[in-house]
Amino acid sequence: MRSDLADKTIGERIRTLRGKLLTQQQLADMAQVSVALIRKLEQGRRHTASIGSLQRIARALDVDIAVLVGKRGSLPPSSPDEGVTAIRRALTPVDDLLGEDLATGEPLGIDEARRTVEYCWGTYWSGHYEALGSLLPAALEQLRATTHAVESDQCVEAHELLARGYWVTGCTLVHLGQQDSAFLSIRHALTAAELGGDPFLAATLRGSVAWQLLVQGRFDESARIALRAASTLEPHGDVSPPHLSCYGSLVITAATAAGRNQRVGQARELLGEADAVARRIGTDRNDYETAFGPSQVTMQTVDVHVVTEHYPEALKEAKDMPRDNGLPLASRARHLADRAFAHARLGHDEKALQAVLTAESMAPDWIKHQALPRQVVAELVERERRVTTPLRTLARRLGVTV
Repeated sequence: MRSDLADKTIGERIRTLRGKLLTQQQLADMAQVSVALIRKLEQGRRHTASIGSLQRIARALDVDIAVLVGKRGSLPPSSPDEGVTAIRRALTPVDDLLGEDLATGEPLGIDEARRTVEYCWGTYWSGHYEALGSLLPAALEQLRATTHAVESDQCVEAHELLARGYWVTGCTLVHLGQQDSAFLSIRHALTAAELGGDPFLAATLRGSVAWQLLVQGRFDESARIALRAASTLEPHGDVSPPHLSCYGSLVITAATAAGRNQRVGQARELLGEADAVARRIGTDRNDYETAFGPSQVTMQTVDVHVVTEHYPEALKEAKDMPRDNGLPLASRARHLADRAFAHARLGHDEKALQAVLTAESMAPDWIKHQALPRQVVAELVERERRVTTPLRTLARRLGVTV
């Protein structure tokens, strides 16, 4: 986040970014929101807005939504070899331009490389992004060196592991608000995957590109890329569960993008298709670092209802979430944040607060880097005449102004 915006409210950020180039009315017209909303935000009479409105305002101001909501995007390094800067350096080697060996890291054996990648993904799904700031720079150099050091019969697997390493790096950078570096990382992952030759991995990585575009607000492109990738895996006849899982995850990514683009009919049609695939599998799976199954369909159905502002439907669908669902920790916490937002919008303030507190207790590292829980808390604070102690202390922990 820009340093001059770090300590400002949403309204102050909008006023600063709008500057002298746009009037409030011009910004409202560009963002397709009411000028009253812009005015209330800038005057501090409102401290939040719907996800869709904030996304449109951010796009009109040509910034990421994380800049508006104050999403924390830095990892204070304890050494020069850690943190976002070190990750960027690992993503942009220049050794070849200096006439030096590109593979400067210490190569790993294939088994050790596999364990390294699995550990990084486990850390990611647990929401421990600070730990990844220490792990990823060295891991990328080691995985890159491994592709140069292995025997020819292990070259394919080495490139697939490198692709997965770049992939987890890109996903981590998205949560840290480093969109450009994240996109560079996932493109590196695609290149490595093509050298590996696994069609499911290549297609799933395109789904990750679609997710990154979704985060950037490029909803139409996101849906198109996910659907194009899904078309390469469309199941005909008797296919394996991993095949169905990869296909279903791409369809549900497209559904999520359509929902954020307010294309409700398309989103519901795609959710129905994903649900049919999930029922065909019959259980939650995690293939190619991507969760898919009945629980994921329920989670994303709730999400689509939330972003399209159908809050009663969101809470009704949430009741279908299996108690013993197979979602990763970060996904379960995100689902709670969606439910909290729906409760807040329906005036169920206590239920909204409890959902955020549960998400925080479940994934304390994850929540520090998420915009949605902060938005819920900001809305609760705005409505409270007398901010209660639990809400006040939660707001303080999440960096929300009381």
